[in-house]
Amino acid sequence: MQAILALEDGRIFRGQGHGHPGGCRGEVVFNTSLTGYQEIATDPSYAGQIVVLTNPQIGNYGTNRADNESARPYIEGLIVREFSAISSNWRSEQVTDEYMERYSVPVLAEIDTRALVRHLRTKGVMRGVISTGVADPVALVQQAKSIRKMDGTDLARVVSTKTNYEFDASDPRSQMGESLLTEGFLHKDEERRKILNVVAYDFGIKHNILRMLVRDGCHVTVVPAETTADDVLALKPDGVFLSNGPGDPEPVDYAVRAIRQMMGRVPIFGICLGHQLTGIALGGRTYKLKFGHHGGNHPVRNNATGKVEITAHNHNFAVDPDSINANEVELTHVDLNDQTLEGLRHKTLPLFSVQYHPEAAPGPHDSHYLFRDFRQMMEEWKG
Repeated sequence: MQAILALEDGRIFRGQGHGHPGGCRGEVVFNTSLTGYQEIATDPSYAGQIVVLTNPQIGNYGTNRADNESARPYIEGLIVREFSAISSNWRSEQVTDEYMERYSVPVLAEIDTRALVRHLRTKGVMRGVISTGVADPVALVQQAKSIRKMDGTDLARVVSTKTNYEFDASDPRSQMGESLLTEGFLHKDEERRKILNVVAYDFGIKHNILRMLVRDGCHVTVVPAETTADDVLALKPDGVFLSNGPGDPEPVDYAVRAIRQMMGRVPIFGICLGHQLTGIALGGRTYKLKFGHHGGNHPVRNNATGKVEITAHNHNFAVDPDSINANEVELTHVDLNDQTLEGLRHKTLPLFSVQYHPEAAPGPHDSHYLFRDFRQMMEEWKG
C-alpha cells in the first residue's frame, strides 16, 4: 500500500506502507543503531515519537518475546529504507511486519532515509504524520503542525506502571534469559544474604535495566512515577533507582520533589530521564537538543579514568553543565560528539546518574560497570 510522511515544515516523503494499515502522528527522530529495532520499538522512552532508522535493512531477523523492553511497542510509527518481508534467524518467533501490525504500528518504507535524516539534522526534529492510502499532503502538513510539542509535555506518568510490583527473575514472564539465572547472585544460595533491596521508579523503565539490577544481586520493587519519597522510604530500600522515560523532564516536578527529599537518606542512581531529574533536583536546568541523541554508537569519556566508552543513547533533552554547582557536584562523563553532559556524581552524598543507557540491549556493553558501582555504593552506605 502507498504511504506518505508529511512534516510540519511542508516536506513530503512518499513510499510503501507496512505493518498497521493506518496513520500515526508524533515527533520524528532518527536512530543510528545497526541492530536492535525491536528493543527500540518497545522502549517506552520513544512514546510520542516516530522513529527513522538509518540502517537500510530492517526486519530481516524477525521478532521474539525475549527482546522486548516492555510489554508492547511505544513508538508511534517506524520509517525505514527497506523492510524485510521474511525473518531469517533461529530466534525469530514472528515476522516483523506481522509484529508491527499486531501492535498497530504503521511502517513507512522505500523512502530515502538518508535525505530524511539529513533534513532532520539540518532543521532539527519536527512533528510529522504518516498516512497510508490516498491522502492530501497539504492537510497532513496542517495535522503535523497541530501536534502537541514535546517541550513541556509530561509523558512519564502516561507510560508508568499504575501499581507497585516486584520484578521476579525466576518468573518466565520476566524474560530474564538462562544466562542471567545461572550467572547471577540468585543462583548461589550462599550469596542470598547479600541481596540488596532496590526500589525502582518507573518513568518508562526498560526490562534490561531490571535484569541488570537483578544480575548484580538486587531484589527490585518497581513503583509508579508519582510515588512519594515517604512511600518509597517506607519500603526500606538499600537504594533507589530512577529510570529512563519519555518527554520533557521539567514538568515532572513531583519526581524532582521526591528526589530532593531522598537525597542523603538513601543511595540513588539515575539513568536518562532519571539523570535529567537528578540534575534539576540539584538545582540545574535542562534544555532540548536540536535533534537529540539516538543510537548505539556514541563515544562518552569517563572524566575520572580518561577512558572512552561506546554507549547507547535515547534522549532529546540534556542537563546544562553550567547550571550545576561545581562545589557540590562532579561532572563525571561527557559526550565526545558535542560535549553534552553525560554523567554527574554528588561529592558528599551517595548519588550519581548518567544520561546514556549502560543497560543497552543489544549493546554495547562498555558501561555495565555502573550497575556494580551502584551496588558498591549501597553496600558502603549500608555498612
